[in-house]
Amino acid sequence: MSALPPCPKCSSEFTYEDAGQYICPECGHEWSAQAAGEAQEEGARVWRDASGNILQDGDTVTVIKDLKLKGGGGTVKMGTKVKNIRLVDGDHDIDCKIEGFGQMGLKTEFVRKV
Repeated sequence: MSALPPCPKCSSEFTYEDAGQYICPECGHEWSAQAAGEAQEEGARVWRDASGNILQDGDTVTVIKDLKLKGGGGTVKMGTKVKNIRLVDGDHDIDCKIEGFGQMGLKTEFVRKV
């Protein structure tokens, strides 16, 4: 897994560094390594899925593994699509409503952006 940040424009994980600049081969966006470091220092929280893609409110994600629900409520199966997520701070990063299960919280490490 690459230690380079994903492209801020298209969220591609295939960025590379050249002469102090980060470059995205997919969309052609270029940005300075210094600007990327400053953006991380600003304290703005960035949520990433299991693949490293940046998540935003309203995105659609897919569950990447079976998740057993506490209290014997069943299991959310791998491949379940979750629409219109809301990102929050706390022990779970995503508030969402899953059809057949209702309102729940998920962690970003168990989802992948669609």
